[in-house]
Amino acid sequence: MMEDQGYDGDFSTAVTITSSCEGLLVPPSHNMVIYATTAGGISVGSLFLAGYVPGAVLALSLMIGSYIISVKRNYPKGEKFSIKNLLKQLSISFWALAAILIVVVGVVCGYFTATESAAIAVIYSLIVSVFIYKGLDWKGVWKVLGDCIDTLSIVLILIATSNIFGFCLTRLHVPTLAANAIVGLTSNPILIALLLNLILLVLGCIMDMSPIILIATPILLPIAESIGIDPIQFGIMVILNCGIGLLTPPVGAVLFIGSAVAKIPMEKVVKATLPFYLCMIITLFLVTFVPAISLFIPSLFAK
Repeated sequence: MMEDQGYDGDFSTAVTITSSCEGLLVPPSHNMVIYATTAGGISVGSLFLAGYVPGAVLALSLMIGSYIISVKRNYPKGEKFSIKNLLKQLSISFWALAAILIVVVGVVCGYFTATESAAIAVIYSLIVSVFIYKGLDWKGVWKVLGDCIDTLSIVLILIATSNIFGFCLTRLHVPTLAANAIVGLTSNPILIALLLNLILLVLGCIMDMSPIILIATPILLPIAESIGIDPIQFGIMVILNCGIGLLTPPVGAVLFIGSAVAKIPMEKVVKATLPFYLCMIITLFLVTFVPAISLFIPSLFAK
């Protein structure tokens, strides 16, 4: 759709894959559940609440980056905003948006798990696409399933190889060695915070997200707490670092998926994504050094 509107394919892919990281920060995020379980004694609800403001900051930074690039490249402008058009689009999009409500309400209220919600959302979307919007026939469904298998094969290969690599890192005690190196290198809280981010970012580039959370959290969380970083704030840091890693070679699963779906060489997608890396790093620094961004909403509900 973006290409039809006059946007370049690599830019469209970069916008899509970077904005997908919003799903990691904004509930329901099953990775937050994994972190809360691994960290121990952390409320999943508080962690969910902590993700809203960082998610908004990330969205704002990516929008600013997109705007600057769009103006520089003279991309076409959309229609002017109007309440009438908004209500019209909402009425058209109601059935599609309901999928989000089903997932969020179902997970928060405990009707099903985050993984089960994904399956329910797929079935619901299939029904809506075929019977309500009628934009997909059964022949198209089989084609979509074939494309899905092609994409999933790439993802499963990446996960398998990254899990093997993660096993090797664990056996070699690399995270522990890195943590000991941080403690022995400096006592400056700012430098320690930067080094923690660097370790998580490097791990995110070469490992899958869940193993990173399971392996690195018990090792790095005590170091973060020793310099005054709240466990909930550190959780947001871990999630955001891993999200950036998903877009970064050599393992970046989302980067490979975006490249495969768009049928654009990965090198070209990486080049188009470079400005958005800067936007995400700026957001990471704000989350790291401005605790209120993560802790403001949880502190309100704690009272």
